[in-house]
Amino acid sequence: MGFEFAAVARARNDQGGTVTLNQNSPTLHLEDWETVSDAWLTSAMQHLSPVERDLMLRHKIVPYCWIPGHTVYGVVNDAALAESQSRKLHAFGRVPVETYRKLVRRFFAARLVHNAVYGLARAKPWASAKQRLTMAQIIAGVLLFAAVASGIALLTLSSILQALQILASLFFLMVVGLRCLCLMPLPKGPPTVAPLLTDAELPTYTVLVPMFREISVVGQLVHALTKLNYPIEKLDIKLILEEEDRPMHVAIQKMMLPAYFDIIIVPAGKPQTKPRALNYAMHFARGSLVTIYDSEDIPQPNQLKLAVAQFAQEDDGLACLQASLDFYNPSQNWLTRQFTAEYAALFHVILPTLAAYGLPIPLGGTSNHFRASALEAAGGWDAFNVTEDADLGIRLARLGFRTGILHSTTYEEANSEFGNWMKQRRRWLKGFFQTWLVHNRNPFLLMKETGLAGFLAIQAMTLGVFASALFHPVLLAGAIWNFMPAQVLASHETHFGSLLSGLGLALLLAGYVSAIGTCEKGLRSIRVSGWISILLTIPFYWLLMSAAAWLALWDFLASPFHWHKTRHGLTRVGRASGRFGF
Repeated sequence: MGFEFAAVARARNDQGGTVTLNQNSPTLHLEDWETVSDAWLTSAMQHLSPVERDLMLRHKIVPYCWIPGHTVYGVVNDAALAESQSRKLHAFGRVPVETYRKLVRRFFAARLVHNAVYGLARAKPWASAKQRLTMAQIIAGVLLFAAVASGIALLTLSSILQALQILASLFFLMVVGLRCLCLMPLPKGPPTVAPLLTDAELPTYTVLVPMFREISVVGQLVHALTKLNYPIEKLDIKLILEEEDRPMHVAIQKMMLPAYFDIIIVPAGKPQTKPRALNYAMHFARGSLVTIYDSEDIPQPNQLKLAVAQFAQEDDGLACLQASLDFYNPSQNWLTRQFTAEYAALFHVILPTLAAYGLPIPLGGTSNHFRASALEAAGGWDAFNVTEDADLGIRLARLGFRTGILHSTTYEEANSEFGNWMKQRRRWLKGFFQTWLVHNRNPFLLMKETGLAGFLAIQAMTLGVFASALFHPVLLAGAIWNFMPAQVLASHETHFGSLLSGLGLALLLAGYVSAIGTCEKGLRSIRVSGWISILLTIPFYWLLMSAAAWLALWDFLASPFHWHKTRHGLTRVGRASGRFGF
């Protein structure tokens, strides 16, 4: 039987009902199509093959009737209709979007959310933070605690401070060494600019935007996403909402969203984390390329096209591109200036250096652009890791994938309130510690997979960052203690005491100087100058990070998977947006 656009046929399903196979004229609007009955859809959901289920979830093409040699489909929207036509499928009915969501919720949501939470732990248990500590790590921790307790009981205060100073110096040395490498000229010249592809050559691009209690910035977000310079028929934008966040549901319902925006409701459950929401949404992603934006983000309009062009120049081993993150409120107060300097160093100095040397890159939480195939091969995000971005970047490197730098910028809101900053920073530092524990369950295997240089870079970017923040007050106190008049005389009685005092002070100063140097280099790259007072007060910013690190350690022990929510919308973009051309 031929199925042309004007053809009409009748078929009977296994329950005795009938369906008219009437492929309407292409000029007829989808709203005019006959709605597929709920009874047909409910019956069909119990017979879907895995391929049909994937077609339904990703493309909103719903099989609802089977006759000899043919499957009959309903479509949810115009994009689904176009996809069904490109696949030469027989679409003859309309499925309302609310009906579609109810079907997903009833028949698939429990399985999908279970996979979003436990998929990585099941497929790659070595890569998941679900298990906080291995037995070997527990034994090592007990031995370390016993050694520390014995030292406190047996040693003098001066000896304890010296021991702590040596320990703190080791972590400082890792971070200082990495910063010094970043201050050196890069081994390669500036990258060539890949030619942009024509609209016809561009692939479908999925944009994931997890949102939780973000009413204050949702308008700004939608405006920024509609400015993306990409064919709308190839854009697949997913606004990801939590089921319990009813105010966000109401706010989104009131907006006139373009047809290429899709709403994903993540069922309630624990852990309620960003990676869990991203994993859930990936079951519905249509694109061969995927990116993530946070709710307050303003990406440069050409960012997706630039990413496509760069991926097209490389083989499949390039799994991810990390765009730069800058702030649209850098000068609001001292805290936002420090945050801006820190991000300038990270995204314009440190990460480009790691990429240039082919070292593992701990990703930022937004504006990472992935090949969907590589993301799937890596197992997605770890729902139990609160810095899922850094963890995924390291996991990609361990699996043999590369991460590059995308020369495009996404503007974010720098944290301008101390309490909000502290919650965000303690979550990040807890996540760095989680990530270090996960990837050092077998240090020898990690070194084999990433090489010695990669292994050392991972140590510096995870444990080095966490522990140097944790022990910065110890190193500072040790330097002050050793240079008090009475201690100077006592320490100089032994060569070791004199050497330790000098090395401790030198390392502390090297830490400050290297941090100031990388921040200053990063600020120059984003054309910010005259921030001498900000750079000179970095040591005070470090003291705040030390407080956050100790709180992060407590969080790891008491609530390892709790996600401290960062509030956005504290600063309006309009005041600063003129600088960036929005």
